[in-house]
Amino acid sequence: MRKLFILMIMCVASVAASAQKFALVDMEYILGNIPAYERANEQLNQSSKKWQAEIEAVNTEASTLYKNYQNEVVFLSEQQKKDRQKAIVEKEKKAADLKKKYFGPEGELYKKRQSLLQPIQDEIYNAVKEISTLRGYSLVLDRASNSGIIFGSPRIDISNEVLQKLGYSVND
Repeated sequence: MRKLFILMIMCVASVAASAQKFALVDMEYILGNIPAYERANEQLNQSSKKWQAEIEAVNTEASTLYKNYQNEVVFLSEQQKKDRQKAIVEKEKKAADLKKKYFGPEGELYKKRQSLLQPIQDEIYNAVKEISTLRGYSLVLDRASNSGIIFGSPRIDISNEVLQKLGYSVND
């Protein structure tokens, strides 16, 4: 009797699980078809290059100060040595501070990325949510991420539908 009860529960659970609907989206494909995303990435790259050049310039100054110090150390008084060492350390600290300011966890690049990309991501999320609600999907997976999806049927891929919902033409 107990085995029959467990078997019935397993059957009911498998029927309930099979009744759920799933869909896939390819976020790389979607983002690649949104011009605003490409423009935002270009702005981020330009800012990143500018900030990196600024940091490298300060690092070069520190390196030059250090080389000059090494060449002149035998001619310097103790006070001059301390002053030069202090200047070198200050330049190196300035470079590290700039790196943290621009590229740190709460740095300028992070803030700029949030301000440029978050509205696009929110728009995509809302479109996926609306389509999922309309079609009754219980779960939508991103096939572009490393989520372990080995195979996904193109029939359940709603990426083109998301793009259409966002107002972008689809290249079929």
